[in-house]
Amino acid sequence: MDLSKQSEENVNFMIEEIKSKLRMVNVDAMKAEDFNASQYEDLRELYEMVASRNSITPNEMQAIAQELGSLRR
Repeated sequence: MDLSKQSEENVNFMIEEIKSKLRMVNVDAMKAEDFNASQYEDLRELYEMVASRNSITPNEMQAIAQELGSLRR
């Protein structure tokens, strides 16, 4: 998938991958349509950081969830 191009499909992909990697319990609280296109690069950076990690500590999960919350509309 070419994440260099901003699209709704890419946003959806990244959100789903982040939710999967973090094993988020309340997955319905985080939907792709909740994110502005203007924040695409921030979301992409967060996705790349999460995707590159083999494991994520509970503190890191909390920080990532907070960052996702700040990126929401």
